[in-house]
Amino acid sequence: MSFDRRDLFRLAAVAATGAATQAHARPNKTMPEEALGLLFDGTLCIGCRACMPACKEANGMPPELTPLEANGQTSAVWDAPLDISGSTLNVIKAYRDGTGEHKDEVKDGFAFTKQSCFHCVDPSCVSACPVSAMTKDPVNGIVSYNVDACIGCRYCVAACPFGVPRFTYDTPKPKISKCQLCRHRLEDGKFAACATVCPTGATLFGKVKDLKAEVARRKALAPGTPTTYPRGRIGGGDSYSARAGRYVPRVYGEHEIGGTQVLHLSGVPFELLDKPELPERAPAAVSESLQHGLYYGLLAPATFLGILVAAARRNMVAAGKNPDEVKKP
Repeated sequence: MSFDRRDLFRLAAVAATGAATQAHARPNKTMPEEALGLLFDGTLCIGCRACMPACKEANGMPPELTPLEANGQTSAVWDAPLDISGSTLNVIKAYRDGTGEHKDEVKDGFAFTKQSCFHCVDPSCVSACPVSAMTKDPVNGIVSYNVDACIGCRYCVAACPFGVPRFTYDTPKPKISKCQLCRHRLEDGKFAACATVCPTGATLFGKVKDLKAEVARRKALAPGTPTTYPRGRIGGGDSYSARAGRYVPRVYGEHEIGGTQVLHLSGVPFELLDKPELPERAPAAVSESLQHGLYYGLLAPATFLGILVAAARRNMVAAGKNPDEVKKP
């Protein structure tokens, strides 16, 4: 009996077929009933960025001084980060076109968006972390980070489709930084600092099921209708009066990669706000199913061993030896 390349390819095909059979085994995970999250309504955001220093203060984050040129001299005195980083967990960004005169308009308009962790229902960072430094709370769904467990592999950085986890390369003891929804404030009856200070309720904290109900209410209002918006946290009693905005049909975060606990409303298309286009199938569900398929019944190790045996037999035949002969003592 001898093996040739066709046998090797056939063996590999069997292994691939077995893996593919198992690859669709795991569906997307479901959101916890009491999941907590945020609703960001870009039509209410005025770009004040009050949420950014509030986030830094609540999480003990250092300032990021931005160099400014004036009178031929350069100084760095303003804490004005342009993106999330190891020192900034939350950023308000702006879209602008032409004259930028009209809010939430695509042509000659401007709009605001928020960048921070989306707290995915089926998070890729949690799936990719080999030491469980990234975890998802089974009750409130908050995706948290444990610096003591982290080994600095940065798999979470590569895995996140939103580009959220950031690694602090410039510190003696580097770590991952990401929004954890101010979970350390919850025990004291407080909530996310960014929502606490938002003057218009553009960032709203609450249970995701209540936030989704508020989304439905807002989208049902005719643009321009006078209404009130909850401020801080939903059901907290504080409110802001304004006219209803005009929204694009999509609610970003509702279906992306299995859904997230941070939802976004906008008056301009999300592709103009640098929000990535993502499938409904969670990458974590695909990768974990593939891994389980490969190792189901030790399929991958058995395949690898079979290929080694086949290669060894082929080399013995090429050397003029009979691999089926067994040397007797």
